[in-house]
Amino acid sequence: MRMILVGPPGAGKGTQAARLVENFRIPHISTGDMFRAAAKAGTKLGLEAKHHMDQGHLVPDELTIGLVLERIKQPDCAQGFMLDGFPRTRPQAEALDQALEEAKVGLDAVVLIEVPDQLLVERAVGRRSDPDTGVIYHLKYNPPPADIVGRLVHRSDDTEDKVATRMAKYHAETAPIIPYYRDKGILKQVDGVGEPEVITQRLIAVLNNV
Repeated sequence: MRMILVGPPGAGKGTQAARLVENFRIPHISTGDMFRAAAKAGTKLGLEAKHHMDQGHLVPDELTIGLVLERIKQPDCAQGFMLDGFPRTRPQAEALDQALEEAKVGLDAVVLIEVPDQLLVERAVGRRSDPDTGVIYHLKYNPPPADIVGRLVHRSDDTEDKVATRMAKYHAETAPIIPYYRDKGILKQVDGVGEPEVITQRLIAVLNNV
């Protein structure tokens, strides 16, 4: 299974990605992890990426695609992979497609987890993390035990204004890749509202039919 996971911020991609890679026994390739691993390995592309990151700059698309190709040629990707965090724009999607085609690697599916904007805002604003255990709670959907409420942390970027800014960026930059992959016939849309276990089953059912 060769796939890309897409969804707005707060849609639960992290939770579902972990479950899907375990179910399909494929590596989860997030661009941030990939940059760090390539830099640590000291590959030519990895060192180039490290240079950009050390300068506080975004890694250029051409270099990112080169690193993706380098990563998916590794033995653990022989049975497939999940790409997460790239592409983020339509030009990136088009360039990645061209590179994959030249490398004779075909995508099986691009999976979109769909959640209404208002629910995404509610999810983020109500999120709290426990600094002692790392566990994340939600004041409405997954309330914390009363005895630890006092130590929970509300992330500074989980305010309504900042979530709205992230959503606007997603709709302006990333959402245009959705019709692109729909036109190619590989887009799979999955309802991301409900219990995480239920959403996982929806995703697996869709992917089993690819």
